[in-house]
Amino acid sequence: MCLIETRPSVLVMFSLRFAAGATLGAQALDVRDGTPLQMAGTGLVWVTAIFAVYLFNGVMDVTEDRANGSARPIARGELEPDVAFAVARGAALLSLAGAALLPTPIAWMVLILLALGYAYSGPPFHLKRRSGPAAAIGMLACLLTYAAGFVVQSEECWVARAEPLVVFTLAVSLWTGLVGILTKDLSDIEGDAEAGRSTLGVTRGEETVRLLAAGAALATATAFGAVVLLLDLPLVGAVVTMFVGAITVTVVTLGPLSRGDRAHRRRPYRAFMTTQYGVHLILVVAMAYPPVA
Repeated sequence: MCLIETRPSVLVMFSLRFAAGATLGAQALDVRDGTPLQMAGTGLVWVTAIFAVYLFNGVMDVTEDRANGSARPIARGELEPDVAFAVARGAALLSLAGAALLPTPIAWMVLILLALGYAYSGPPFHLKRRSGPAAAIGMLACLLTYAAGFVVQSEECWVARAEPLVVFTLAVSLWTGLVGILTKDLSDIEGDAEAGRSTLGVTRGEETVRLLAAGAALATATAFGAVVLLLDLPLVGAVVTMFVGAITVTVVTLGPLSRGDRAHRRRPYRAFMTTQYGVHLILVVAMAYPPVA
């Protein structure tokens, strides 16, 4: 039930981000110092830290999750918050113990990730209550994940043509921090208001969030494509996938498909998540299996 509470789809997404960072790092540096065992171990430590962060978030979100009719175990009363908190604390300690065995830069990244997770949900910070800080935390968590994958490939060599790494990670982090936060708000406005949050959905209204989400999706995809074309980077597949996703998010968000009950209002977020999966999978496959000249 703790695993369900953290949303396995989120854990898979962070695993893909880690893999994307490693793939881009290997391609940019043209060196692969990280062994498969080291890659797997680092990825496991990272996902354990993400598990701890999201489970803690579930513990701290009981009020709004129940108000929003969430189907996760804590909101349904099938998982006691105290039990979930104990598991989250154990996972955090386990990730820190694992991080101590990893290269120093990655160990610090794990510590920073856990600190960001606490600041997002825990007192006295509760950064989740406002859209701006919540978006910033989301983007930082993404950037740290890509960086961890990059560093495990080569912790020594940093001088390289790393434009693909930088451009991709910034684009998908903006996609997560802007489009993800806004589309998620659409289905949670009532619960957020009840919990005292000051998200854009609560303060500016649903229609404003819809317009901003569609605009953020199209702007992020357009900027990503422009930079890739300008620098002639091998990221065309990822750009095309994000464009398709941005159009889908726009159509779903502004049209009738996402109107009505919570399940319908959740559709823009599902379109956002599906795009994330597609962009990362396309990148990993394209970089791992480049076309033969």
